[in-house]
Amino acid sequence: MSAQARSLPSTLRHILMWSALSAGVAALAGTASAFFLLTLDWVTAIRESHRWLIALLPLAGAGVAWLYLRLGRSVEGGNNLLLDEIHDPKAVVPLRMAPLILLSTLVSHLFGASVGREGTAVQMGGALADQFSAVFKLSHQDRRLLLMAGISAGFASVFGTPLAGAVFGLEVLAVGRLRHDALLPCVLSAVLADQVTRLWGVHHGVYAAGLVPSLSAQSLGLTALAGVAFGVAAMAFARSSQALSSRMARWVPSPLWRPVWGGALLALAVWALDGWRYVGLGLVPVQEAFAGPVPVWDFAAKMASTVLSLGTGFKGGEVTPLFFIGATLGNALAPLLHMPVGTLAALGFVAVFAGAANTPLACTLMAIELFGAPIAVLAALACTMSYLCSGHQGIYKAQRRDGVKVS
Repeated sequence: MSAQARSLPSTLRHILMWSALSAGVAALAGTASAFFLLTLDWVTAIRESHRWLIALLPLAGAGVAWLYLRLGRSVEGGNNLLLDEIHDPKAVVPLRMAPLILLSTLVSHLFGASVGREGTAVQMGGALADQFSAVFKLSHQDRRLLLMAGISAGFASVFGTPLAGAVFGLEVLAVGRLRHDALLPCVLSAVLADQVTRLWGVHHGVYAAGLVPSLSAQSLGLTALAGVAFGVAAMAFARSSQALSSRMARWVPSPLWRPVWGGALLALAVWALDGWRYVGLGLVPVQEAFAGPVPVWDFAAKMASTVLSLGTGFKGGEVTPLFFIGATLGNALAPLLHMPVGTLAALGFVAVFAGAANTPLACTLMAIELFGAPIAVLAALACTMSYLCSGHQGIYKAQRRDGVKVS
């Protein structure tokens, strides 16, 4: 009893310190995400109204590459840089990471690259959070927790999923392990950042999974089977992206020319094949996948356009394209498995991401936050099967498994 009493003051100091730091991280990350999402809507509307802009995609990519060569060499690692700094703290992440990734992602979307938004929000959250490390001269251990809090805040605020964001920051570092010492800062930062973004008037997309089948041997078996397919899709995406990136580095030594070739090929394909639904975030096709049949090749076309965009150097994120791939793949599987379209679209939405990011727990919580509690068991099963079948070679090369990088 006396030992517990003596630890109470230090516990209270710990809670107060991390409450204050988490509030600061949330204010910065939530505000940055709100600005990013509002601006992203604006540039997307411009692109949709002026589709000829995709002809300038190669030049836009070269411009971003030049900007990173001049100003961003130290932050080009992006999400992987943040994960590396958590594993092996060395130097405070330069603040320039935030404006550079913000600008480059908006450019990618304005001119029609197929990229997402999670990477941008996570990098802004992590870079902004790490500035507190320098101001308050935090220890390496506290700096690790602060970076994890920044990742959680960025993820939660850009998708409107605070529980998933909190667990994502804990789960993404190492395959199969959670850092419970970061639970308080990650939860506080995620919840508060989401509220900050909403206070700025940002509204997140709403998806309706419809009537979820009751639990039975049939529904569980079919969900497990779908989870295998989602895991294979996740593995194909991760390996294809990394393979193209490696090959482009060998084939085209100059980083200025890689997005020129990639952008030209993507622009020609979009014009020739009328592939406008596969550029940018692709939120409209995702909504369609929950409501009724969509082209069965949607998931493959989006995978190809995103792999081409990211593999040739365009900046952004992978997660929203993975949502697209998962939802449309689920839509294609629904008639084959005799399951409701909305349910399988919802399961694919989270499960492909779970396999690609090696974060099944965060994705299960995301399913509950987005689609409601009735889908919880099926989502947990689909995400688990996808995670197990994805090969663990995920989209984040700095992730570790038993202390070794997984990629």
